[in-house]
Amino acid sequence: MKRNKITITLREDLLKQVDDMVDQGQIRNRSHAIEYLLAKSLAPKVHTALILAGGKGVKMKPLTEELPKPLLFIHGKPILEYQIELLRDHDVRNIIILIGHLGEKIKYHFGDGSKFGVRINYVEQDAKEIGTGYGLYISRNFIPASTFIMIYGDELLEINVKDFSEYHLGLKSIATIALSSTKDSSLYGVAKVRGERVVEFIEKPKEKEDLSRLISAGVFCFSEKIFGYLSNKKHLSLESDVFPVLAKDGELGGYSFESRWFDVSTPDTYARAIREWKK
Repeated sequence: MKRNKITITLREDLLKQVDDMVDQGQIRNRSHAIEYLLAKSLAPKVHTALILAGGKGVKMKPLTEELPKPLLFIHGKPILEYQIELLRDHDVRNIIILIGHLGEKIKYHFGDGSKFGVRINYVEQDAKEIGTGYGLYISRNFIPASTFIMIYGDELLEINVKDFSEYHLGLKSIATIALSSTKDSSLYGVAKVRGERVVEFIEKPKEKEDLSRLISAGVFCFSEKIFGYLSNKKHLSLESDVFPVLAKDGELGGYSFESRWFDVSTPDTYARAIREWKK
């Protein structure tokens, strides 16, 4: 890429901070440090997120007979509230929540989001049971951004959302999956990764030999081109129907992170999250 020489004047304290970034590795010199800071500052930002929170939580009964799963409490706070705080803390403040089972309780707790420092809009499912791909499809007209985050409403995790979205934008892929790791990956969506790309995605594979340990953590970053891969089939699944095609097309990125993650989908994982999640 062609570069032009320029002359700039900086405050001494700022210049010292720039020089402190030089490590002869990622940042080679003063000019590289300034270029890095400018590129990061001027890069597109992601400020919109969709949370799928309409599931019935069948595996969590009887707890989910009175509350939707995203409102189950962990140390005095609902799972969904942790998610909203995580997004807000990374300046993602425009939030759309897809609701279904007992969705009015989610609306009552969060309202328009102003108490939590965000703006919330709601989309209601048009059927009791739908696939994740269809949930994204019916939310499409409520998503104003060309790039957005999506989270499943039962995921409790620590992830640098800003770094994740910047990684996705740098890849220029249609979708990027946040990947955690586990010893038994056969219970989840398994990603085979080559470099920065997911080259194969298998949902809950039957063959357990030679499986990758990298699994979907239920957090994604999408460009608006994702809607070209969706349809109005009510049971359309991202994991079974969409991600394998994106991987084949070279349009599926993989972002590995090592922070804590809990898929609160069963009583056992719920109990473990209560024991191990920070208070």
